[in-house]
Amino acid sequence: MNARAQHGSQPRSPSYYSATIVQESDYPMLQGSVDADVAIIGGGFTGVASAVELAERGMSVVLLEQNKIGWGASGRNGGQVTGSLSGDEAMRKQMRPTLGDDVDDFIWQLRWRGHDIIQQRVARYGIACDLKHGHLHAAMKTAHMAELQASYDEAQRRGMGDDVTLLDAAGVREHLATEQYCGALKNRRNLHLHPLNLCLGEARAAASLGARLYEHTEVLDIVHGPRPAIVTAHGRVNARHILLAGDVYHKLAQDQLGGKIFPAMGGIVTTRPLGELANTLNPHDLAVYDCRFVLDYYRMTADGRLLFGGGANYSGRDSRDIAAELLPCIERTFPQLKGVQIDYQWSCAMGIVVNRIPQLGKLSDNVWYCQGYSGHGVASSHIMGEIMAEAITGTLSQFDTFAACKHIRVPLGSKLGNPLLAAGMWYYQMLEKLR
Repeated sequence: MNARAQHGSQPRSPSYYSATIVQESDYPMLQGSVDADVAIIGGGFTGVASAVELAERGMSVVLLEQNKIGWGASGRNGGQVTGSLSGDEAMRKQMRPTLGDDVDDFIWQLRWRGHDIIQQRVARYGIACDLKHGHLHAAMKTAHMAELQASYDEAQRRGMGDDVTLLDAAGVREHLATEQYCGALKNRRNLHLHPLNLCLGEARAAASLGARLYEHTEVLDIVHGPRPAIVTAHGRVNARHILLAGDVYHKLAQDQLGGKIFPAMGGIVTTRPLGELANTLNPHDLAVYDCRFVLDYYRMTADGRLLFGGGANYSGRDSRDIAAELLPCIERTFPQLKGVQIDYQWSCAMGIVVNRIPQLGKLSDNVWYCQGYSGHGVASSHIMGEIMAEAITGTLSQFDTFAACKHIRVPLGSKLGNPLLAAGMWYYQMLEKLR
């Protein structure tokens, strides 16, 4: 197979996250030939989390990243770790034939597994990533309250009552200095954090366990067969297994994966440090997102800036001026910030799957892939990293559950897929306005 990578090595996005790295990565470029039990392509959360899991299980691991560890969406996202799953209804429908009546319990436990993995890993390896608890799922209109009530009721049934509180409009105003919401579900189990520092910290954890990490290492070919290999510009990795974990940023294996995942560009900004105003706007230091299909999300950074994202662009193209697009949203949410200075703006390419179910599978007997979190990647990537490590080391039950799901493959790849996504999102936005 001649699977070409997309482009050469690129520097980090000039984001708030890259400006506040605790310890920058400095891994070498691969030169020469190396052997490993598992070779991983992609240095984002999926690849790095899988590397930690596999190394903890005693496997020898080589990880190859074309740019820098955490260069893509893993180091650019909103930093929220929530129990929401994109595609949970589609999962329920497709997994019921395999799991039967256990499907609801499987999905519920899946919602929270990423939280546990992240918290345990941060504690075990001493990762400094501004990890905090607390989140609001906010209602923009009364029609949204039924969704929040259903989530609250399920949490009560499942013994999570101490972690959740349903707030009315007055209750929201005790948590946020805004008139925008008529209610919210407060969740104390959900997390928020500095995702790039988490990814870099997990990479150091993997390296401490013996994993060999390489940056600025472009993958040119994947060789299939009983002893698969990866060919790079300056070297080769011979491995028993290969895991393709590049999500939407790579163009490898397009003969099998093309047309299954599409980029949606999300924009994020951070304001200047707000000082005491930060405590006034968000006194409980909560992460927030609203109930709309195309939503806004925000939280305070460790140094008191408002980090605000939203308005995904489903054309697959970057916005020319993210700050100009998001500043009106900030001002509607917090009129106190009218005209506030924006210090950082950047984009984040999210891998969107048509049915929103993460895609796990095999390209050949020893070549695996894992991708497609549709905007819920921080928690989901850690869950899938654990599932992939289990599968590669012989425990296939959860992998098989996901691999059995059917996915739509759009002809002509992103040329047709992104316009279809944009049309679909327009349709759902129109439905949202009618709610």
